[in-house]
Amino acid sequence: MRILLIEDDRKIASFIEKGLTADGFAVDLAHNGEDGLHLALTEPYDAAVVDIMLPRKDGLSVIQEMRKSHVETPVIILSAKNKIDDRVKGLQSGGDDYLTKPFAFSELLARVHALIRRASGVREPTSLEYKGLSMNLLSREIVRDGDKVELQPLEYSLLEYLMRNTERVVSKTMIMEHVWNYNFDPQTNVVEARICKLRDKIDKTSEKKLIHTVRGVGYVLKEGS
Repeated sequence: MRILLIEDDRKIASFIEKGLTADGFAVDLAHNGEDGLHLALTEPYDAAVVDIMLPRKDGLSVIQEMRKSHVETPVIILSAKNKIDDRVKGLQSGGDDYLTKPFAFSELLARVHALIRRASGVREPTSLEYKGLSMNLLSREIVRDGDKVELQPLEYSLLEYLMRNTERVVSKTMIMEHVWNYNFDPQTNVVEARICKLRDKIDKTSEKKLIHTVRGVGYVLKEGS
C-alpha cells in the first residue's frame, strides 16, 4: 500500500511517516502544497494524508485540484481547526475524512485503513476477536471469557493495536508511534506502565495469558500460559 503525506511540520511529518512505514506502508512525503499536488497528479496512491496549512499551496486547494483532475485517491485532512464549519469546508472541498490535531496515531492509522477498505469495497470490521477476547469497535465494549472489562481510553487504544497485530511482536517504539501522539516523551516508562495495567485487567482472572513481554524486543498478544 502506498500513501502520500503532505505536511510541512517536519516533526509531525516524521512521526506520521515512521508510524505508517512501521505498519507496512510505502510513504511519499511532500513538505509543501505544490510538490504534494505534483505527486498526487502523477503517482498512484491508495490514500493521502493532507495538512490544510501548507506553504506554496494550501491543502484544500491541493484536494480541489486533485478532484478537478479526476484523481479519486481517498484523502484524510489534518488540521488544527476543529470548528464544524472548518470540517464541512474540508469535506466539501473533496476530502473524505477530517482529523484535528493533536491526535493519537492509532486513530489516524485506523482511519487510513478504513478509507482504503471503503475505496476497495471491503467492509470495515465492527469487532476484533482473539481466543475469548473480543472488542466491539462501535460500542468500544471489551469482553474476556464472557466478562466485561473496563478500560481507560489509552488502554483501549493499546489493546486495539495489539489485537490488530495478534501473534506479531510489536516494539515499544512502534507502540509509542501508534498509540501516543507526537508530543509523547519517549524517555518515560509510560508504555511499560500501561502494558502492566492492561495485562492486569485482561489476564488477571484467566489461566491462559494473552499479553506477553518478549524481552528485549517488545510485546505480543498471543495465547500462552
